[in-house]
Amino acid sequence: MNILSDIPPSEQRREASTWQGGARPRYPEASVEHAHVDLALNAALGRLTGYVSPAALAGAWHDWATHLLLSPAKQLELGVQAMNNMQRWLQYSTSAMFGTPAEPVQPLAQDKRFNDPLWHAWPWNQLSQGFLLTQQWWHRATTDVRGVSSHHGDVVTFIARQLLDGVAPSNFIATNPVVQQVTLASGGQNLLHGMARAGTDMRRALAGTSAPASLRPGRDVAITPGKVVMENHLVELLRYDPVTPQVHAVPLLIVPAWIMKYYILDLSPHNSLVRYLVEHGHTVYMISWKNPQADDRDLSLDDYRRHGIMESLDMVVRESGAPQINACGYCLGGTLLAIAAAAMARDGDERLASMTLLAAQVDFTEPGELSLFIDESQVSFLEAVMWQQGYLDTRQMAGAFQLLRSNDLIWSRRLRHYLLDIPDKDNDLASWNADATRMPYRMHSQYLRNLFLQNSLASSRYLVNGRPVALTDIHIPILAVGTMTDHVAPWRSVYKIIPLSDTSVTFLLTSGGHNAGVVSPPGTPNRSYQMSAHEHDAPYVDPDTWQAETRVREGSWWPAWEHWLARLAGPWVAPPPQGRSVRDAPGHYVLEP
Repeated sequence: MNILSDIPPSEQRREASTWQGGARPRYPEASVEHAHVDLALNAALGRLTGYVSPAALAGAWHDWATHLLLSPAKQLELGVQAMNNMQRWLQYSTSAMFGTPAEPVQPLAQDKRFNDPLWHAWPWNQLSQGFLLTQQWWHRATTDVRGVSSHHGDVVTFIARQLLDGVAPSNFIATNPVVQQVTLASGGQNLLHGMARAGTDMRRALAGTSAPASLRPGRDVAITPGKVVMENHLVELLRYDPVTPQVHAVPLLIVPAWIMKYYILDLSPHNSLVRYLVEHGHTVYMISWKNPQADDRDLSLDDYRRHGIMESLDMVVRESGAPQINACGYCLGGTLLAIAAAAMARDGDERLASMTLLAAQVDFTEPGELSLFIDESQVSFLEAVMWQQGYLDTRQMAGAFQLLRSNDLIWSRRLRHYLLDIPDKDNDLASWNADATRMPYRMHSQYLRNLFLQNSLASSRYLVNGRPVALTDIHIPILAVGTMTDHVAPWRSVYKIIPLSDTSVTFLLTSGGHNAGVVSPPGTPNRSYQMSAHEHDAPYVDPDTWQAETRVREGSWWPAWEHWLARLAGPWVAPPPQGRSVRDAPGHYVLEP
């Protein structure tokens, strides 16, 4: 099926001959013939380096090492610090041997490796303190070196942290008292079980597969009743069945990220945001994205906008009879929804009543630690890998996210999984996380270049149908949700929708991370949120001041959002008649491997 078949010929020519901003296309197929050799070499190298550009790492290291060489004062400071750390460790070790250890170095709050009481006894406390002092010294060595670019400094600091995490005493049997105690208690059974798990994981890695999701969509998760009411080459549109005698007149369209399967928002019934909304009288439509294959390599970011959001919007308006709808976008889906909303506002399309952005960025100048993997060198290297296979596969994306939290997602997991005989937790969120998706070569390349590298949306240079769009054209109410410990879309970055828009923006900050912070139903323990509205003509308040001055409310943020949404969802009416359907929810696309 040709996804471009319904585009006018003039638009097809422009699509084929231009890139955002008018530059020549970066498709390797359009390059000179010998470029294919370079791309094949880079793609093969990527499989050996975990898809991280060696040129990017070498450039960062050279920048740091050269400027450190030219900074004798910094060298002297580090030398003095090394001597002080050694003296402090020797003093601590001596006192620890006699049972009166000096004040220890405290790990970071999120570092749980040395929490067990066994680590507080000699000689294990001596080992942990030596590691923490070394970690502290390397952090100082890789930061605040005069002349080093901030990006290169962050990369070097990150790599140093990865190397240190790999040699932490908690990773080895001989230096981990907790593992030794478990081994003695189990007679070594923990190590036998760990070896079996390691063998299984190794076979999967060599075969290029991952552990299957334990919970199946349509059987265990994604079971909110509904119908697929539209299908094209890129999406299935799901409409959920009403469960209340009356519903709000204005329906809700949810645009999930295509980097994840949609049922993050429809997990087990107690964790389903979709079910919660339906039970509160909202008519909910959900986009389910196709999991792209190699022959989808030429799908563009604008294909996702037109054939994903716009065709779904057309269907929702046509089927419901509502002149306007509310729309909600999660992560990349929220970014794409903002692009679509800006284009609609520019073109006089008034079918959106409101827009909710869940952990979604529109400004990418501060995208968090993901920026470590995004510069010209790294994107070009990644393009070579995607060019060869036609998409960015799940292992490449999972590897990047795991590196961002290597202590939790790599080393601590291996400690639990292989040495302590603690299996992974089996729950709906963990199962969904294992059910990853791919991204087409062309679309992902455009996304990285146009949004991350060029930040064209925030600077009003992003082109839709050959013309730029501006977020300031959006005048519908906006609610933006940030999550406190989000490493994918940091909440201060999400907050930037306020100065970039010209409308009323309600900002909501909730506890938790990118996924667990969003999946936060009422009754979830230890949850809280902050929320306030910012009118378009009010003075700007920076995010840190906003956080300090906004009241913290205990509990889930879902009721607060539903209350905001209900005010924009119109009067109560009888449920609309159920129109045609293609098949039952959850549809076919979500089941594709």
